[in-house]
Amino acid sequence: MVVFCCAGCGAELTVPVTRVALPVHARNSYGHALLPPLMRAGTYAVDPEPFGPPWRAWDESEAEARRLFAPVLLLSDGAAGSIVVAPGDTRGTVLIPERCDGYCYGVDGRSGPNLACASCGLEVGTRIDDCSRWQEVRFVPDSVRFEPSEESLVEDWTFEGLPPVEPSGAWSPYWEAAVGDALAHLFAVSGGGTIAVEDGFVSAVFGAALALPSSGPPRRNLALAGPGLPDSDDIALVPRHPVTGRPWPHSSATDVVPLAAEVWTWLAFGQDPVTAPVSGVMPAGVLRDDPLPKRPSGFLSPAPDVFLYTLARLPGVRQPCLRAIYDRVKAGGPVSRTV
Repeated sequence: MVVFCCAGCGAELTVPVTRVALPVHARNSYGHALLPPLMRAGTYAVDPEPFGPPWRAWDESEAEARRLFAPVLLLSDGAAGSIVVAPGDTRGTVLIPERCDGYCYGVDGRSGPNLACASCGLEVGTRIDDCSRWQEVRFVPDSVRFEPSEESLVEDWTFEGLPPVEPSGAWSPYWEAAVGDALAHLFAVSGGGTIAVEDGFVSAVFGAALALPSSGPPRRNLALAGPGLPDSDDIALVPRHPVTGRPWPHSSATDVVPLAAEVWTWLAFGQDPVTAPVSGVMPAGVLRDDPLPKRPSGFLSPAPDVFLYTLARLPGVRQPCLRAIYDRVKAGGPVSRTV
């Protein structure tokens, strides 16, 4: 664990926090609502991408250097490597009033760093908590310092599953973001061919987005694989570790598609917990019917902003069929293989 301190005066700016991978839904905005913190309490992540103003238009000449393989709306010339924490884990900061612009309910960081060190006044970061945005604080890399921990990382592949349904009955925004990211990887490895999905909830989540006319190129197969499951011999849908950000490394499948670990775990093993007392023991694999397991209404709509963000950074988007999908989604179309 580390504590981030002001680079100017050394004042502590966070509680002790442990590094994890930047969550995939960091690239997702969601509805007209106040969202919870992006980061779990006691954690931080480093975003390798430039963040914040100044912004400028897309420039094809520097696409390779920025690892972008399709046009984006705007390019950030802000600092890369911002440190992302939950607002509740910050200490000793004050808002800069003239930088507190926002759209609706809060601040969105459009004017640059809006947090200063309470001790010396150094601009140290940006708080974001406006509607449709995950709440976060991003420290400017050069404005903070810390002593790195020497603890060794043990990669535990046991995770708690995340149900797909919100209390309102809508699909979870975490699922929409995770599936949008996974679909970008899946399209990139598909080579434009049709993809068959195993029956069950995996098909319900991915099947509609993968639909293509039967006259398309040869079909490939997508199946869940990972800890506790048999491997796939074609395309394996595997968990991405929430701490390291690395996909399950033990698959021998032809191609591997990473999926957020909490979503993968629910797809592979998860069921809603029993919320009422019962007597006796239910046979393995049998669900109780009272109360019924929660299921979201309607079809899942993968998050287009996450899908576009991921696909633009995969070389496969240069294939004409994938570039057509990218351009269609960028213009407001659905995230799917259907053209």
